[in-house]
Amino acid sequence: MSSATTSTAVRTGLQIRDPRDAIAGALFIAFGLGGGAIALSYPLGSAMRMGAGYFPLLVCVALTLLGAVIVLRSLSWRLVERDALESLFVLRPALFIAAGVLAFALLVPVLGLLLATLAMTLLSGYARPQVRLGEQVALGLALAGFGGLVFAWGLGLQLPVLPV
Repeated sequence: MSSATTSTAVRTGLQIRDPRDAIAGALFIAFGLGGGAIALSYPLGSAMRMGAGYFPLLVCVALTLLGAVIVLRSLSWRLVERDALESLFVLRPALFIAAGVLAFALLVPVLGLLLATLAMTLLSGYARPQVRLGEQVALGLALAGFGGLVFAWGLGLQLPVLPV
């Protein structure tokens, strides 16, 4: 192997050791910063007389710090293959989970909370390469039942539970 081949195939630098942790940490940071910006639009008050934005701002600061810790723990400095970053974004999980969430949002008004949750769970389950339909149906039914109990009955939210 020549030195020219080695220099193009390998480089030193920061490597993302665990892409899922890196993405999760980045999302924590994004939600923390976004929520913090919203919390700042409310009166903060003081520690003795907390305003409406005080506690949400503290939670968002904690969320941002937690995200930073998660991102830093997912990184390492060493030799990195050039194609290593290609594994950061795997298309299948992102597409199926996004499709599941979109299906849920579109189906809740039409089919109700229970069936929309079942559809979301079944569709999002295809993010895994080895899909077991029985497991997905059982999980979907459990989540639909739990969601119906918590949101419709427990919290009394005005969501259609069954098809209209």
